[in-house]
Amino acid sequence: MTGAGPGGDLAEPNASDADLLQGLVDGDEEAFVCLYRRWQAPLHRFALAMTGSPHAAEDVTQEVFMVLMRDGGRYDPGRGPVGAYLRGIARHLVFRRFRRESRFVALAEGFADTLETLLAGSRPCAPGPDEALIRDENARAVQAALLRLTPRLREVLVLCDLNDVSYAAAAATLGVPVGTVRSRLSRAREALAQRLNKAELRTSGRRELLARLVP
Repeated sequence: MTGAGPGGDLAEPNASDADLLQGLVDGDEEAFVCLYRRWQAPLHRFALAMTGSPHAAEDVTQEVFMVLMRDGGRYDPGRGPVGAYLRGIARHLVFRRFRRESRFVALAEGFADTLETLLAGSRPCAPGPDEALIRDENARAVQAALLRLTPRLREVLVLCDLNDVSYAAAAATLGVPVGTVRSRLSRAREALAQRLNKAELRTSGRRELLARLVP
């Protein structure tokens, strides 16, 4: 790596995550800024889909980068890419909240109930609603169904279907074999499909709908 210090090339868009992380460890503030800009949105997206709480998602995202500033030197390239490392930190923080504050589990259930109530009241009696409204309603139905899955099943859907993370990267994030990711994802998709079938929602566009859950 060259240009690790101020005035170097770490601010370039094509700088690798690994180089940026090493620059952060070496004290390069610009490297931290670049990593933050690159990963803030994906990490927030993961935390929001997992918790159903914008406030919790914001807290988790900020905590990830606090941990990174403190413990970034512990990153081991042999265990996966930097992205998997960051998502792993976010996952740990989300599950720590679930363990520490059971209200987040209740919040997810309550959010799902609220969404389902809103959906039931918004279904039109006559055909011909605006297509965009149908898509938004379907997306909310998927979100409600997603929040009713167990966190272990929810996370593989969030990683692989919402964020298009590869099986290998998801395995590195979760600390499990690729085969476990595949089998868990299959069970998660089946569980989600069952809930969507109960909601009388076609699941053929599941990936597209998941992509609309959060900005």
